[in-house]
Amino acid sequence: MAMSNETLLTPGQSLDLTGKVAVVTGSGRGLGLAYATALAAAGAAVVVNDLDADVAAAAAAALTAAGGRAVAVAAAVGTADAAQALVDGAVDAFGRLDVMVTNAGILRDKVLWKMTDEDFDAVVATHLRGTFTCARAAAVRMREQGDGGRLIMVGSPAGQRGNFGQTNYAAAKAGIAAMVRTWSMELGRAGITVNAVVPVAATAMTETVPAFAPYVEAMRQGDPLPDFLRKGEGFGTAEDCAALIPFLASDAARGVTGQCIGIGGDKLALWSHPQEVAVAYADGGWSPEAIAATWSTGVGREPQSVGIPAPRIRTAAAR
Repeated sequence: MAMSNETLLTPGQSLDLTGKVAVVTGSGRGLGLAYATALAAAGAAVVVNDLDADVAAAAAAALTAAGGRAVAVAAAVGTADAAQALVDGAVDAFGRLDVMVTNAGILRDKVLWKMTDEDFDAVVATHLRGTFTCARAAAVRMREQGDGGRLIMVGSPAGQRGNFGQTNYAAAKAGIAAMVRTWSMELGRAGITVNAVVPVAATAMTETVPAFAPYVEAMRQGDPLPDFLRKGEGFGTAEDCAALIPFLASDAARGVTGQCIGIGGDKLALWSHPQEVAVAYADGGWSPEAIAATWSTGVGREPQSVGIPAPRIRTAAAR
């Protein structure tokens, strides 16, 4: 299913989510908290989730103090029970569920030959299985309600292109993109849209990148990020990524589904889906020798790149 070109709101017009109820997993801090804050500011009631009950409670209290409606549900995302607890928390507190944002995640970065089964399983359980279980529980509830809904799954550039030392994380995020495309087809008739957000921001997960570290530290001291990061790299704050969430949760995005949408800094982007970029045919089929003879001048003449491009960090004179 492709996106509709229908324009429902004019630029600058607000997106009112009053009466909508959203769950945001992993929203005690960082990107998740920015997403929850943006949804609450747009009028949605929000279920805040974190593994740490005190962190979740503090975040929900902050949203409430700012004039929003929020409750906290502490749970370790991954199991079907945790997913159901989040959906039940929304229904018990606010009577329904309209939006599920699956943001919760962890990292266990290691190169392939050093990654343990436990490293792999922990990341896949939280990101991939957690997205699956939360989306499934939300879809069941939304289908019962009968008036549509929004599944907003959080991906990563690592899942789009791979990333050194992130076998588990990249695999999980790539799986999320594939599930989004599948679910957009399965849930379309129920009026439920399904999209992936691909954020790039200064968070605990990115601040350890050496190229970004000095700029993240300067930002904490009150200095703005330079344009070559905000525009060229699409790298900014967690709050810069938050606007996409209320948009996708709103009626303005009712024709947007099955998409992977990037946001960060000053940049908004639509990621392509995997597709064939070169094709060749051989009558009667291919032999290994025939593939070898034609590879470099045929389908293999322009190999696809891998990995997240390294930030083009500029010198002080060039800034």
